[in-house]
Amino acid sequence: MSSRPAAPDALLQLDGVTKSYGGRSPTLALRGVDLQIDRGEFVALTGPSGSGKSTLLNIIGLLDRPTAGRMLFQGLDVAQLDEDATTAVRGRGIGFVFQFHHLLPAFTALENVWLPMLADRGRLDPEIRQRAAALIEEVGLADRANYKATDISGGQQQRVAVARALVMRPQLVLADEPTGNLDTETGAQVFRLLRDINERYGTAFVIITHDEQLAAKCDRIVHMVDGLVEADTIQPRRPSDVVPETTDKSILK
Repeated sequence: MSSRPAAPDALLQLDGVTKSYGGRSPTLALRGVDLQIDRGEFVALTGPSGSGKSTLLNIIGLLDRPTAGRMLFQGLDVAQLDEDATTAVRGRGIGFVFQFHHLLPAFTALENVWLPMLADRGRLDPEIRQRAAALIEEVGLADRANYKATDISGGQQQRVAVARALVMRPQLVLADEPTGNLDTETGAQVFRLLRDINERYGTAFVIITHDEQLAAKCDRIVHMVDGLVEADTIQPRRPSDVVPETTDKSILK
């Protein structure tokens, strides 16, 4: 296992991370992964089924612990944290967007967005309402804020899930096939929303995708095979990928 210090720009650093499952005949899902994600990066995580992508995402998201190796998040060695501290770091520093939105059907779009912040603070206050409303507007759903989750379209539900992932103002958002359950046009719109958030607020994204066209629009492609990073490629930026810069970053400050 590497003991090198965290790089100055590193938001996340994995050194020799392995993960095995099972007892007498364990399955080795990760075989010594070294990976660095810098602040503000927009990274596609690709590879065939069974290559270890989801396992890696679960470890990066502090949903699972590595069997061996080291992971630093914002310079913090997360292996040294107890469960309560791990939960706090995950809840405040990392957002999640999944293929299936996992919205609570009995709640409105606005209520679904503010839930993570409510869970963190234990009470509903004006700042929570204001931040959630601002994010609902940010993702283009101000006119659907008070609709139940079951009363909006699949693409709109995924936009609500994006807003929910951002409500705690995380430095990192992990997205597992966020467009996989959507038609091509709607999926492209959701992907563009993620890119816009990345460009305007500097939020880092790691996105699992099987869509080569979407992966090609990321800054970097990390390709996994058999539990290892087989290739790590920086993508050239194209003019069509650039979002005009704005100085208004109040929502995610």
